[in-house]
This record gives sequence, structure tokens and C-alpha cells, in this order.
Amino acid sequence: MNKLIIVLVLCFGSLSYSQTTISGKVVDQKNSPIEGANIYLDGTYDGATSNGDGQFSFTTSETGTQALVISFLSYETKTVVDEVSKFVNLKVMLREDVESLDAVVLSAGTFEANDNSKVSVLKPLDVVTTASALGDFVGALQTLPGTSNVAEDGRLFVRGGNAEETQIFIDGIRVFTPYSPTTNNIPTRGRYSPFLFDGITFSTGGYSSEFGQALSSVLLLNTIDEPDQEKTDIGLMTVGAAVGNTQKWERSSLSFNATYINLAPYLAVFKDRNDWETPYQGAQGETVYRYRLNNGMLKFYAAFDTAKFQLTQEDINFDEGLDFKLSNNNFYLNTSYKGILGNNWTLHSGLSYTYAKNEIGVMASAIENAEHSAHIKLKVKKRFNSRFKLSFGAEQFITKFDENFDEDILDVTYGYNNNITAGFAEADLIFSKDLALKVGLRSDYSSIFNDLDFSPRAALAYKTSKNGQMSLAYGNFYQNPNSDILKFNQDLQAEKTTHYILNYQYVNNGKIFRAEVYKKDYANLVKFDTEFTSFDSNYTSNGNGFAQGLDLFWRDNTSIKNLDYWVSYSYLDTERNYRNFETSAQPGFATNHNLSIVGKYWIDSWKSQVGLSYGFSSGRPYTNPNTNEFLGERTKSFNSLSLNWAYLLDQQKILYFSVNNVLGFKNINGYQYANTADSNGQFNRRALRPAADQFFFVGFFWTISEDGKDNQLDNL
Repeated sequence: MNKLIIVLVLCFGSLSYSQTTISGKVVDQKNSPIEGANIYLDGTYDGATSNGDGQFSFTTSETGTQALVISFLSYETKTVVDEVSKFVNLKVMLREDVESLDAVVLSAGTFEANDNSKVSVLKPLDVVTTASALGDFVGALQTLPGTSNVAEDGRLFVRGGNAEETQIFIDGIRVFTPYSPTTNNIPTRGRYSPFLFDGITFSTGGYSSEFGQALSSVLLLNTIDEPDQEKTDIGLMTVGAAVGNTQKWERSSLSFNATYINLAPYLAVFKDRNDWETPYQGAQGETVYRYRLNNGMLKFYAAFDTAKFQLTQEDINFDEGLDFKLSNNNFYLNTSYKGILGNNWTLHSGLSYTYAKNEIGVMASAIENAEHSAHIKLKVKKRFNSRFKLSFGAEQFITKFDENFDEDILDVTYGYNNNITAGFAEADLIFSKDLALKVGLRSDYSSIFNDLDFSPRAALAYKTSKNGQMSLAYGNFYQNPNSDILKFNQDLQAEKTTHYILNYQYVNNGKIFRAEVYKKDYANLVKFDTEFTSFDSNYTSNGNGFAQGLDLFWRDNTSIKNLDYWVSYSYLDTERNYRNFETSAQPGFATNHNLSIVGKYWIDSWKSQVGLSYGFSSGRPYTNPNTNEFLGERTKSFNSLSLNWAYLLDQQKILYFSVNNVLGFKNINGYQYANTADSNGQFNRRALRPAADQFFFVGFFWTISEDGKDNQLDNL
């Protein structure tokens, strides 16, 4: 009996410790073996690594249903669930990880300035350390290809489009009045400080169906999600002063930035060509409150600014000059929420409200206008897996505009109300880390025209090599005419462009090269039959045009220690038959050739960053009434070299100097001709030159932070 018990114990012991062999081969989608893949039973220490032939084998004492996990760097992890006894001679195929750092990105028409982007052409720091920009993010973006230099205006003119064709969004929500007010021949600036933004996306064409009412371009500004510490920033400048502060709590934070500008002291030293009665004075304040919920982030952004000035400008038709005065108040409120709904659904919603009021005096004319605008948006996104994502949403644009014109006995009021309802849907299809497709559709219904427009859009990207890729983009884009037209006539159509883009991009070890060719076709452009838009003009939507060209960009920040530079070149061929044009012609704001060179160099021994920015543009068209050719002559080429120097007095104190157009080039923006001919039948003219050939800036910037290391180098 004892012998029988011993035999039974040995038998059961042998069964309890019986081993199952798990084996197989790991291959990629091309059936090539993968060496070094990790294979293991989930929740155990049993596993192995594939050899050079992709083979693996190991034993386990586990029984029943198990999960076999197979993983390898740059490939999607795969899990096989089955009876452990069936894990024999498996053939496991791994797919490439389409979200890896070297995966293809949709880049046609898009420049990223974001620390978190896979491919950033610019960093947030670049936006405010470019010598020619003077701290204005719009000025820095004008050094990128696709933009035309319209020095007297200051706004973004993109690929043959005028400034109204570029729209700006903060956290995905529309900004209706993004620029500060100005007058003729004095460039404007963006209203919003770089102090509160950490990411910028500048699309020169072919952008997502999520964004509408922009014929040429969109600029997306993203506010900082969560500051890393509490700090205070103080700035004293030759043109004013600024202060900023950030407070941080466990789940929330509050940042604000306030600026006061007064040009009177500067103009007392550096006089310009204008006769200033009240030099420009302006105050601006911005604040962002952020609250981190369990599954999302809620933000409140508010900005207010006020400005006024009065001056007399030279005018060939008025011996005493042209008197102009302006007072402006602007308020912008933006609330947004971005969060996770569960089951791979995310929600992005937002609301913005804009109030802008202008009081303008031009000689004996008094003009008052007010705009109330709102944008409401809801977007949801579903991530089915790493290869398929779907987003869709709806939005509403609401605008009410009123204007009163008073001159002598004439006192009239104009205005309009416009509601635009839009819906959009878009799918991201990632076939592999080398091939991706984005397809979308947008529809816009405009109440003012009682018309519905559909906009199909698509973008394709293919990775041609380890560091290079090709991209294609196509799309239709619609935009309603601006208030200068709609306040007089609403019997029109939405203006339209169609974009075609081919892009090549190469990225390798701090070097970026981009080449892009494009074609834009315009339709439904507004035409009128008077010198300026007026209540008695005849308006139609019969205008058309085209823009085509080549954009080149090169950046290198690794070849030479401490040196970072980029070079941009654009060739533009464009014609339009719109507004009061007699025939198709290149518009006066468009330049055929644009070149920009930006360099920044850090000098350790000086504790300084020095920079330069050079801009060149070929001549712009203008009409000489002494000839019979419409827009047939060209101004001389534009040239400007700007320098800046940021010196660290200590880790948190900076002394900053900059000079725009340091060589004093005598640039000409165009010509103004007399309304009547002289005794010889000739129309006299005067050159339209910048108010000042150079601009000098000195500032002292002091940061007080918790870690004692932060400074405002990224705000200069």
C-alpha cells in the first residue's frame, strides 16, 4: 500500500508541474522577421525574445485561457487570447506604430510653432525673439514663406490673398478683431501678447474642415494649459510699460498681462513724417483662468484694449494735410472646454464674444461704428484606434454691425446682421507610419445670403524616406465679404477659393527643409463701380482671380554651435479682377518675390543673444494716371535689415535693444497722385514712404519666479 501511495504522489506531482511549450515567429507586414521582440504571458514571468529569424520559444506551467503579449519598439503591441496549449508554431504579424516620432505627418500648407509638435518649423521662443518682429507674433510669421511684405499695413497677406482672408483663432475659437486700429501708412500690430500662448499653428492653405470663413489662411493660437510655477514679469520700455503675473493653485491657475503704450516721449526724440496732435496712447489687459477638472480643462480668456490718437498726414490734394483722429475700445471674451467623455471620445466646446467700437474723424467727417460678434462651437472626436479617428461638430457665427456717417448736412446710418451656421466632419486614416489621409466636408449656411455652401477638403501624406515626406492637399473655402461692403449691400454671394498644394519636407537633426507649390482659384469676388465702396455703388459677385507660386524654407540650428537661422523665399504669380478693377491685374498688395533671412546667435562670454532679420520684396504694382496702363508700374524693391541684442544682467534681468531698418533704406510703399491734372495735363504725385525710416527700441525686463531662473527672453 505504501508503495502505491508513493507512486500516486509522484504521478500527481509530475502532472502538477507539467510544462507547455509556447513557440512561434514574429514578422512585420512585409513578412520580414523581427529580431528582439518581447513575447510573454500577461501577468507572469514566462516569456522570451525573438531571435534573428524572428523565432521564439519558452515553456510555462500556466494552463487554461491566457493572454500572450508581443511587443517591439516602433510597432503596435499585439495581444493574443486563447488556450495556452494552442500557442504553438504561431505566426504573429506586428503593424508599425503609426504614432511613433518618425511617423508621417500631414504638413501641406501648415507651419507649426509648438514645443509639443512632431515637426516644429518655429518654436514659441522664435515668435518673439525675431529682430524685425518687435514682440509681435504677426511680425515673426511674416518671415515665413507664403507671406507678402506690406510694410505700411502690418497684417498677414498670404499667397495672393488680402489681409481679411486670414482668420485668427484662440483655443479654436474665432477672434473677430485681431489687430489694433491704425491709419494710412502706419502698420498695425496684433492685439494679443505672446505672454499667454505656448503654441501656434500657421496654415497658409489646405487647412482642416473644422475652420471656415477664411479664404487663404488660418492662424491658431493656443493658450498655456498649465503654468509650471508662480511668477511676476515687469517691463520698462521706451514706448511704455508692462506687467504680468501668474498664480498657481492645486487645480487652477490665473495669469494676467497688462501693457501701457504712449509714443509721445519717443516721438519727441525721434520725430516722424506725421504732425501728431495726440500721439498714440493705448492700454491693454489680458487674463487667463484655467481650472483642471477630473476629465478635462476649462479656460476663461478675456482681453480688453483701448487706444486713441490724432494726427495730420501729408496729402497731395490738401495743402494743409489730412486730419485724422481715432478712438477705439475693444473687448474679447473666450471660454473653452476640452475634456474626455470616455470610451475614446473627447469633447471640445467654446464660446467667444467681441465688442469693438470706433470713433473716427477724417477732416469734417465723423464716423462711428460698433460691432458685436459671437462664435459658438461644439466638436467631438472619437479615436477608434491609432489608425482611424473621426471628428465632427457644429458652430454658429453671429455678427451685428452698425455705422453712422455724419458730414455737414449728411447724416446716415448703415449696418447689417449676419448669422452663419456651419457643420463639419473629418476623418484621419493612418494606413501605416508612411501613409496618412485626412478627408473632410464642411457646410456653411449664411442667413444674409440665404445660401448653403459645401466645402470638401482632403490631405494626403507619404513618407518617402527616413527623413523626408511628400504631402498633397485640396479644398474649397468660403468667406463672406467684409463689413466695408456688407454694410451697403447684402445681395451678394460668399467669396470662394479652391486650393491645390504639393509639399515636400525633410527633417533631420535640427535641420528642416520645405518646398511647396500651390495654385488657388478665386470665384464670386465682389466688384463695384466707384472709386471706393459707397452706398451708391453697384455691387456684384462676378469677380475672379488666381494665385500660384513656390515657397521654400530652410532652417538649421545644429551645424554651428549657438547659431540658429532660417531662410524663406516665396515666388508669387497672381491676378484678380475684383473691387473696382478695370481688368485682371496683380493687386497692389502682392509682391512677386519675397526673401527673409533670420539669424540668432548666443554669446556665452557676453551673456547675450544677438539677432538679425533681413527682408526683401520686389516692387509692388501701382497705377500711373499719366499712362493708359492699369496697375502697370512697379515701386522699387523693399529692403530692411533689423538687429537686436538681449543682454542678461543676471539670470532674471534682461536689457534689450533693437533697431529696425538699421541701414536706413529709403523704402517706398506706393504713390499718391493728384485728383486733377496740372496745366500740362500731367497728374503730380508724391511717394508714400513709411512714417519713419527706422525704429529704435530699448527695454528692461525683470522676472521674479519661484525657481529664480525664469526670464523674459521668450517675450522679446
